[in-house]
Amino acid sequence: MSSAPSVSRPVPRPGILAIEAYVPGKSGAPGAVKVHKLSSNETPLGPSPLAIEAMREEAFRLALYPDGNSTRLREAIAFRYGLDPARIVCGAGSDELLSFLAYAYLSEGDEGIFTEHGFLVYRIAILAAGGTPVVVPERDLHADVDAILAAVTPRTRIVYLANPNNPTGTYLPFPEIRRLHAGLPPNVLLVLDGAYAEYVRTNDYSAGLELVLESENVVMTRTFSKIHGLAALRIGWMVGPAGVIDAVNRIRGPFNLSGSAIAAGAAAIADEAHVAAAVAHNETWLAWMTEVVSSLGLVVTPSVANFILVHFPDEPNRSAAEADAYLSARGIIVRRVISYGLPDALRVTIGGEEANRAFVTALTAFVKDGIRA
Repeated sequence: MSSAPSVSRPVPRPGILAIEAYVPGKSGAPGAVKVHKLSSNETPLGPSPLAIEAMREEAFRLALYPDGNSTRLREAIAFRYGLDPARIVCGAGSDELLSFLAYAYLSEGDEGIFTEHGFLVYRIAILAAGGTPVVVPERDLHADVDAILAAVTPRTRIVYLANPNNPTGTYLPFPEIRRLHAGLPPNVLLVLDGAYAEYVRTNDYSAGLELVLESENVVMTRTFSKIHGLAALRIGWMVGPAGVIDAVNRIRGPFNLSGSAIAAGAAAIADEAHVAAAVAHNETWLAWMTEVVSSLGLVVTPSVANFILVHFPDEPNRSAAEADAYLSARGIIVRRVISYGLPDALRVTIGGEEANRAFVTALTAFVKDGIRA
């Protein structure tokens, strides 16, 4: 009788140790008197008062298990967007749903495609599922449909596309999304990651939901962490064809959303006035930040989300690393994006008026006066 080779400890399966753990944006600055956190794309308006009240009411039910199907939340989402709640599944943030899709549709050696500056979670999800990540070049910091289609092989099973993309803030118009879908084999799942969907003001964006509803191989994920201001509760949702929803429901845990998350999310998505205020705030300050930062001679990638990507020259005393250190020393926390392949850029969230003006004042001093941290 043969025995397996002895090992001194449990060993993860191949691919797991190739994963670089996701590192969130900084939350503080040592020694700073006041901190303006512009590193995590959180809304400066905070959550809806209705969501806060719903959480207070839910506090009296903490001893009870939540609804394992998030029925109240799915019905609220369905009502808001005119969807069938049976085609919606909720997750602990959209990150969890992105991972579930990889677990459901990738086997060892199968390929998952994403673009070179796409969300870091895609690579993590693909590797965790035993798949092979395939990174596709972008064109001028925009997803390139032709490059994605050229990367498809018989092993391709899933394509992740953030639209708008993080950290670039760029957007692929719906005709290009439809062209991408038309070029994919029917057994390849197209995942449209719409984490920043509510900020997009172009008229064709809602057509992405229409593509989901008419297709058997397209899903869209969304989040409550951005415009709804519920990042701490970890709420995501996905709409897709019945077969995909069934597959994900077979994987997810029965109580993957807390009762507080379900209640607050249902209240938040019904508060359209709060969302409208967040959109209006973002439109005003996104344009202002883009214009002022550009006037300093720095390149700003045009964004349709709630952040800007600012590019710095690779020169002594002017680099992104030095700008980050200078801003951090003054309590202004932004996001380095080296892990996204953008070492010479900083991502800056659109914050409240005080934070936005503080950022611009400090950046102006850094660029014009040559002051060093």
